[in-house]
Amino acid sequence: PTARNGKKVVARDIRMRAFASPNGAKPRALISLSDKTGMIELAKELAALGYEVISTGGSAKAIADAGVAVTPVDQITNFPEMLDGRVKTLHPGIHGGILARRDLASHVASVTEHDIGYIDLVAVNLYPFRETVAGGADFATCVENIDIGGPTMIRAAAKNHPFVYTLTDTADYAPLIAHIKSSPSPADDLKMRKMLAWKAYQHCASYDAVVSEYIWSQIGEGAPAPELCVPMTMRESLRYGENPHQTAAVYNDDSLAEGGRAGVGQAILHHGKEMSYNNFLDAEAAYTCVSDFPTSDPSCVVVKHTNPCGVASASGCGGDVLEAYRAAVRADPISAFGGIVAFNCEVTAELAREIREFRSPQDGETRMFYEIVIAPSYTPEGLEVLKGKSKMLRILEAKPRSPSSTLRQVGGGWLQQQSDSLLPEDITFTVVSEAQPTADQLDALKFAWRVVKHVKSNAITVATKGRLLGMGSGQPNRVNSVRIALEKAGEEATGAVMASDAFFPFAWGDSVEKACQAGVKAIAHPGGSMRDQDAIDCCNKYNVVLVTTGHRHFRH
Repeated sequence: PTARNGKKVVARDIRMRAFASPNGAKPRALISLSDKTGMIELAKELAALGYEVISTGGSAKAIADAGVAVTPVDQITNFPEMLDGRVKTLHPGIHGGILARRDLASHVASVTEHDIGYIDLVAVNLYPFRETVAGGADFATCVENIDIGGPTMIRAAAKNHPFVYTLTDTADYAPLIAHIKSSPSPADDLKMRKMLAWKAYQHCASYDAVVSEYIWSQIGEGAPAPELCVPMTMRESLRYGENPHQTAAVYNDDSLAEGGRAGVGQAILHHGKEMSYNNFLDAEAAYTCVSDFPTSDPSCVVVKHTNPCGVASASGCGGDVLEAYRAAVRADPISAFGGIVAFNCEVTAELAREIREFRSPQDGETRMFYEIVIAPSYTPEGLEVLKGKSKMLRILEAKPRSPSSTLRQVGGGWLQQQSDSLLPEDITFTVVSEAQPTADQLDALKFAWRVVKHVKSNAITVATKGRLLGMGSGQPNRVNSVRIALEKAGEEATGAVMASDAFFPFAWGDSVEKACQAGVKAIAHPGGSMRDQDAIDCCNKYNVVLVTTGHRHFRH
């Protein structure tokens, strides 16, 4: 074959032409693949370029069956595969050929003495360990699927990248063949080799991280691992970060803990502009909150700047999810405009039409504008209707993510914690006041408690059964959060309930009394303050229900 410049194409790139094997072997490519996608075409192309193809086991058989000449690896090593395939390539005849520096006299002398031919290309991917674990195999089977020879060859080839191409990604097969055919300059060739070497080491690092994660899960008894590596793959570059001067990207979490491919990071974008950094944060806040509601109670959450400003459930709106959507917007229509709308139920054509046409409660005329709508599913008709709202509207579909753990960066380190997965169903609401809650008040308190968990501390929610009326978030003192929440609830605060993410440090003339004076009839807080009795006495004075949860929901 000839290149576009008319020169004859050879299997050696310019950098390699001076380094023929001392034993006279022609250029050689070692192919040993668990994932055989694209393998036959790769072998054919390499053979056409003059490479001798060396291979192992099933790969060798498949290549031979495709009519490509192939040398079994045991003909190179003069040693059969053994230990049920555990030992195939762990031999000087292979690793000497990979690791020998062609420009170092002592290395050349060694391979010459032992009649070892160079190996110029290594194409290897690894045993399907992740898939074995995900399939529920027992510990022994999982361990048996930990690759040994593969990583050894990959690392060896990547270390000797000035002389050996390393392929670990099927997406690189065709580009490398094109690269070789192009007769690249030494500088361009070294750039390609370095890129492939980086991918090779990252491939092994990610693989080992998953193996380590699995073994710790079997012995760690739920404790944080003493050392931790989280494998990630870039999903896409983002236009910018929180601000236009910041670069950003979004990554898939490839750890076993996130193997379900659920959550906002794995969402399908059906329509609209590409996602931004802030879009991901806001969508995560909205979808995490709405996913805390049982699917038996269709619910809607509206978020602005990661805080839920509107929340409502069908159970508090006559069983009507359309009314739940309207109620969520009405909770704070100013903040809802330009916000993120999340549902825990399928979006039907009827619901999509309501989202598309609903007017702002502020003037009754302006159509509500949103950045994102996210839900677990859409009917085909619902999706088409919603697409008609705006070309810019991002429509996301995501599977709810089961809580596991979280990582958060601080200067020079990372914080890890178990996710706050406590729900009202998991705790006991203990009445500590003289007044006793009605069934509706208790339901409302559970609703308010469910929502306050997702509001930034200091967090306060004012609600009625199935509807958020107002929330106060992110204030340095709790009394200001109470004031803001009551202000947003307005006249509806009378007869409503209130939840606090942490205990009330003061009651008289402070948060508790202000809520009682505003007409709130039931309050939930964790308890645990040295002044808890003040809160009880204050509620008893105003005949207000006070319950403790025994659990705090700080969110920073």
